[in-house]
Amino acid sequence: MGIATRVNGAAPPVVPLKEIDLASWDFWAHDDDFRDGAFATLRREAPIALHQELTQEGLVSGTGHWALTRYDDVWHVSRHPHLFSSSPSITIPDQNPELAEFFGSMIVLDDPRHLRLRNIVSRAFTPKVVARTEASVRERARRLVDAMIAEHPDGTGELVTELAGPLPLQVICDMIGIPERDHQRVLHWTNVILGLGDPDFATDHAEYATVSTDFGAYAMALADNRRASPRDDLTTALVQAEVDGERLTSSEIASFFMLLAIAGNETTRNAISHGVLALTRYPDQRTKWWADYHRLAHSAVEEIVRWASPVTYMRRTLTKDTELNGTTMAAGDKVTMWYSSANRVDAKFANPWMFDIARDPNPHVGFGGGGAHFCLGANLARREIAVAFDELRRRIPDIEATEEPARLLSYFIHGIKHLPVAWTPPD
Repeated sequence: MGIATRVNGAAPPVVPLKEIDLASWDFWAHDDDFRDGAFATLRREAPIALHQELTQEGLVSGTGHWALTRYDDVWHVSRHPHLFSSSPSITIPDQNPELAEFFGSMIVLDDPRHLRLRNIVSRAFTPKVVARTEASVRERARRLVDAMIAEHPDGTGELVTELAGPLPLQVICDMIGIPERDHQRVLHWTNVILGLGDPDFATDHAEYATVSTDFGAYAMALADNRRASPRDDLTTALVQAEVDGERLTSSEIASFFMLLAIAGNETTRNAISHGVLALTRYPDQRTKWWADYHRLAHSAVEEIVRWASPVTYMRRTLTKDTELNGTTMAAGDKVTMWYSSANRVDAKFANPWMFDIARDPNPHVGFGGGGAHFCLGANLARREIAVAFDELRRRIPDIEATEEPARLLSYFIHGIKHLPVAWTPPD
């Protein structure tokens, strides 16, 4: 097996337009080279094009979606939420009404409801909460790396299940106040919700529906508990946060928790995993970073997020007839912003196929294209990624992937399920 060699900066293979079918699971089973080549073709030949929807059992398929693959179009849509609405869904298929309420967080709302929720949530991120989170990130990362080393004296392990996955999950659970005994249950819920379609996680929509309901009920019960018994955690801060005399309901807090646990866990997990893989493929970049870690940490983290593009796309829905770069789209049409494609546009990124930990500027859209829905947890994700690599550098600096990753079968998340790694055991 081993890791396939790559020339840093080499363009992906050319994929003919006729071979590109975003509505096929076979397309999403291809590796990154094929996908990158396919989106490069779309940017050149069909930058705004109507695609059919991928069929998923239990989800409502529509008449198609306008796929936007160029940076400037993604940026434009992100900055005009009055035209490109986040409601009723940020994924291509529409949720069944029964499930929509459990995912009715601010990510699928427009102003003024979105602004109200975001303002109240932001008030809960007090300096005390942020400081405690900083300490939790470092402590959790150190313990996880130490455990990897202790449990694998031969210097071989698995990155996703032992570090990249547990770190953001544990940090978020610490923030929310979820006890350690429930961490694995929350991990299972997030895996099923975002892994629907992958046979390793969930192909049965009934399981997806059950998990969504269970997660929502758990989060709501936690919010109700903190109203009666306040503690020193984010849940209590959210319960007590107030803007203009308004507070969040338990249902609104539950929806936010689900967003935080799902989005915060998956994006950081996959950024760390893709980062280790990239540093393995291009060891000169690791050598460069390790030699001047703290000076390069900021640019390296941003490049890892650009390179990984953990969230592949987001959907918007047109509120009225619109023309974008000569393409006319109708009110009610679905529009998809392909972040993974926008992050490889050569007009915005010098040599976009180069993994460059010193890249500057780096206006990537890995946390969204700006605007009202820019990722609220971006700074937490940056901190988790930086600390994870700092702990790896300090304890097992020669860690590298030993096999090609097992990739998540998903068109929404650019996920890695498993990544075998090896290192020289420290003395």
